[in-house]
Amino acid sequence: MEKMTLDVQGMTCGHCKAAVTGALKDLSGVKEVEVDLDTGKVDVTYENGKVSVEQMKEAIEDQGYDVA
Repeated sequence: MEKMTLDVQGMTCGHCKAAVTGALKDLSGVKEVEVDLDTGKVDVTYENGKVSVEQMKEAIEDQGYDVA
């Protein structure tokens, strides 16, 4: 398992948190997602080789948020 933190801009509420969490958990290989609205940080635990960082960023961006 790998763990990484993404900087996500534009998340302000519970709906934002749910949208980002849901989009990432829909990806095969993503095991755990923790969203901190105060800092804009999203911690993702995933299986390396099953999902790429680019796929995770794209899933978040598809929800309308920017990934730094």
